[in-house]
Amino acid sequence: MTDATTAIAPATAATSTASRLANFPISFFATVMGTAGLSLATHRLELLLGAGHLASLTLGAAAALLFVAVAAVYLAKIARHWDAVVAEWHQPVRLSFFPTVSISLLLLALVALPVDRTAAGILWTLGAVLHFGFSLSILSVWIGHRPFEPPHLNPAWFIPAVGNIIVPLAGVPLGHVEVCWFFFSFGVLFWIVLMALVFNRLIFHDPMTERLLPTLMILVAPPSIGFLAYFKLDGGIIDALARFFFYAALGLFLLVATQVGRMMKISFALSWWAYSFPLAALTTASAVFAEAVGGSVLVGIFVTLYALLATVIAMLVVATVRAVAGGEICRPEH
Repeated sequence: MTDATTAIAPATAATSTASRLANFPISFFATVMGTAGLSLATHRLELLLGAGHLASLTLGAAAALLFVAVAAVYLAKIARHWDAVVAEWHQPVRLSFFPTVSISLLLLALVALPVDRTAAGILWTLGAVLHFGFSLSILSVWIGHRPFEPPHLNPAWFIPAVGNIIVPLAGVPLGHVEVCWFFFSFGVLFWIVLMALVFNRLIFHDPMTERLLPTLMILVAPPSIGFLAYFKLDGGIIDALARFFFYAALGLFLLVATQVGRMMKISFALSWWAYSFPLAALTTASAVFAEAVGGSVLVGIFVTLYALLATVIAMLVVATVRAVAGGEICRPEH
């Protein structure tokens, strides 16, 4: 009886491990986006304080290592559970998270730019090409014959559009200006279209499920990144359009903040990482805007947002580690 029990235990553990790998979500790359975003925001804080860049570089290295780790696990999933990957691609909600891979590469290119221009160029090229492929593939699915219903639509659908707007952040310093204008225009076009669709869904249809509620923060990302990208494309000038992007992002953040009571009542899920990158993007945008325009109020907004960002990501890291240790994630959805 003891021998039988001993034989069953490893088999059960192996089955459990295989099941968790099969259910490892593509949305795990959002952790890379949040960490890289914190690195970029920290770099802006270092510039404000006249400090060295050790903290931002350390966070950037952590983001790179996190990308390697998450990519390795997902590649293992591709190799061993291809059917699960295909099912994830055909899931209307998770489909939009596939571009988090390419966005992570684009953010890592921006993190690497001050350190190694060649490495940044390679990461940027891989990220831009991969993201454009994801964008076209996902858009072709959206406008094809796949049946979608209002509950499938949520702010995560902005992710493919946001990725296009991110391309100029490292692309302009690398000298790819016209290519960056293409990505920027393409991304802003679909941001406008999706904004109308998402608000129609939020106002006139059933409320989103608790698991998707954190994706409301994604509303803040497109105008925040739009400001940063346009600022670089337009030669570092704060004009009417730059102001529109920044204040639209700030207004949407305040709108989402009105829902914080509902958000704090939900149990932890990986979707919580949707809080991180949009908040990091707004924080960095506020730093750039404050530096260009001046004024203690704008600097105060940046510092406040940075404190909130650091607190949120610290909480996310702790919650994620606990969830992984407790086997609460990478499980089948019911």
